[in-house]
Amino acid sequence: MSEAGIPFQEIATALGLHLNLPVQGIGVEEAGKHFGWLAPFTKTDNPASSALTQERLGWNPVHPTLLDDIRKGYYF
Repeated sequence: MSEAGIPFQEIATALGLHLNLPVQGIGVEEAGKHFGWLAPFTKTDNPASSALTQERLGWNPVHPTLLDDIRKGYYF
């Protein structure tokens, strides 16, 4: 994927639209209770980037971005 640092809320919103589920923001404390063991992963600000891969391997992404891929609905 060529994009970096997609906020968790944007991913959840795109998934919620396809699953016809409401999506709402919750606070950090509530997230800990809601997500249980998964909470540390949902609360961590850990943007990922493919910049080094692109630079070192001369790779240029040609596929849809994560959000575009989710929005196309192939997974639903």
